[in-house]
Amino acid sequence: MSRYTGPSWRLSRRLGISLTETGKELSKRNYAPGQHGNQRKKLSEYGAQLQEKQKLRHMYGMTERQFSTLYKRAGKIREGKHGENFMALLETRLDNLVYRLGFAATRRQARQLVNHGHVTVDGKRVDIPSYLVTPGQVIGLKEASRELAIVKENLENTVSRLEFVSYDADKFEGTLTRLPQRAELNAEVDEALVVEYYNKKG
Repeated sequence: MSRYTGPSWRLSRRLGISLTETGKELSKRNYAPGQHGNQRKKLSEYGAQLQEKQKLRHMYGMTERQFSTLYKRAGKIREGKHGENFMALLETRLDNLVYRLGFAATRRQARQLVNHGHVTVDGKRVDIPSYLVTPGQVIGLKEASRELAIVKENLENTVSRLEFVSYDADKFEGTLTRLPQRAELNAEVDEALVVEYYNKKG
């Protein structure tokens, strides 16, 4: 299944969650698009599980194959709950951390910065958005990329960062200091339903 490239705000309204985590998409019309969008039907058990999976997948901008592969990887971690470990792994993707550090305004924009070779990890260029960063690794921008107008604007508009990342404004570098805790991540997502969805699929 290919990556969704359509209007993100429309998709946010369809799924009933702000995929950018800013709340802007639902501030004016917090119902699904279309003629009967404000008449939400009650979902079946499977429908609720599928919707929760789709929320998380689209939030991080992943294909179904990437998503399920990372889910299986989370299942091999012995400590902790499968769903929480999965969400922690999603947060350690390079494109997500570029977004979390404020280099990009959205994860989609962050993925583009990585694809175009603007981002470094421990001083070496990495152009793979799905690259999993480990605690202690340093994420930065190539020297020429620090002058990009869009990057400057995004950094100026960043007012806070989550506690599992640190940022050095002088060096244009950020560090993943530790793995995120579940309480620090989106409370509107029920990762237990995602686990139930994949358990039923086998």
